[in-house]
Amino acid sequence: MQNDQPHLLIVDDDERIRVLLQKYLVRSGFLVTSARDAAHARRILAGLDFDLIVLDVMMPGEDGVTLCADLRRDRETPILLLTAKAETDDRIAGLEAGADDYLAKPFEPKELLLRINSILRRVPPSEAETVLPKVLHLGPLRYEMERGEMWRGEDLVRLTATEVQLMKIFAATPGEPISREEMVDRLGRSGGQAQERAVDVQITRLRRKLEADPKQPRYLQTVRGAGYMLAPD
Repeated sequence: MQNDQPHLLIVDDDERIRVLLQKYLVRSGFLVTSARDAAHARRILAGLDFDLIVLDVMMPGEDGVTLCADLRRDRETPILLLTAKAETDDRIAGLEAGADDYLAKPFEPKELLLRINSILRRVPPSEAETVLPKVLHLGPLRYEMERGEMWRGEDLVRLTATEVQLMKIFAATPGEPISREEMVDRLGRSGGQAQERAVDVQITRLRRKLEADPKQPRYLQTVRGAGYMLAPD
């Protein structure tokens, strides 16, 4: 990557959209690489790392949700899904596959830019300050608040950009419930039932990394009528 310009990968089978977005995002200060389908994206990703991937869901061959889920197996690069489908279930499927956010087509390029910047702000800096971190203990896990990192012994627990942001939100007020509406607001997303349900999906994913039994959570608890609460040791 060059200097401090974030490098984006745009994956869309519509050449007109690829060209439009590439020109707009380059003018907005990003480095941009584009791919015409999932197979093309895989070849590019084999040799380059990116700060964020903008991924179309409906593509010939391998679709965006499948590619997203596969990428999540070995990388935590933020992923923003573009979908022409309006159904909430389709968007939830994308989040369950590991996407950090979604944007329904058609959309204004400015809205895409706002979503991209919002996601990038949630990504922790590559070089953490050398300060003594405050630590929360969650059973065998420890969460270093200053660095926004989760550790199991000497092993770093990989968190997505959204999970990093959620942990920061919870760690700021441990032992206090936070409503889904407030979490949607702090994550920088527009409100509504769909976004609150999306928060539920993100909480479920985070619990899989925090809890011995995610179905009976000890550390990331549901508080009836109030939201969710982090309860460290």
